[in-house]
Amino acid sequence: MEKVILESHAETIQKHLDDGAATDASKPLGLAVNIAFEPHIFTHHHLKLRALLLHDEAWFCARDIGHLMGIEWHERKAIKLDPDQRRVLKLKGSGRSEDHLMLSESGVYAMLVYHYLPENRHLRQWLTHQVLPMLRGQPQPALTQAPSLGILEWDGGALSLLHWRKEPWIRLRDMPQVVPVSGCGSVW
Repeated sequence: MEKVILESHAETIQKHLDDGAATDASKPLGLAVNIAFEPHIFTHHHLKLRALLLHDEAWFCARDIGHLMGIEWHERKAIKLDPDQRRVLKLKGSGRSEDHLMLSESGVYAMLVYHYLPENRHLRQWLTHQVLPMLRGQPQPALTQAPSLGILEWDGGALSLLHWRKEPWIRLRDMPQVVPVSGCGSVW
């Protein structure tokens, strides 16, 4: 049945392309591309989630999201979403490429709201705190109290900063760059 849905979706997209419709993500059926993308595969409770980052935006396989949410995925569920929240992309897998309906990050969150189940709170937290940071390649500290490095820049130069407990910290040896020592005595 899923193959039939995908084929009918591919035919609809082809009709749109033949009619001269634009193929950007803002159009109703999203972007149909001939490039096959290699998705990142994440596992949650023994279920896989295929996802990728495209133009700094996270996209998730709609069928996988449906399985993770515990709902049977039908293409008509995506009609509730705005056109920029869905698109069809070719994904590599099992030695071949297939068209898959993909949902943007906001599309996934919208689906979690439309099909609310208290159990899906853990899915949202997993997506927000583990999947998205890994996709973006920027792992975040496990706790908000964990120190993180930063840079303080101004006209005169730059210094390394440590952000800890909501305050910036500067190394003691870098202080002469911040507070110039005048005269012969030391500030410390």
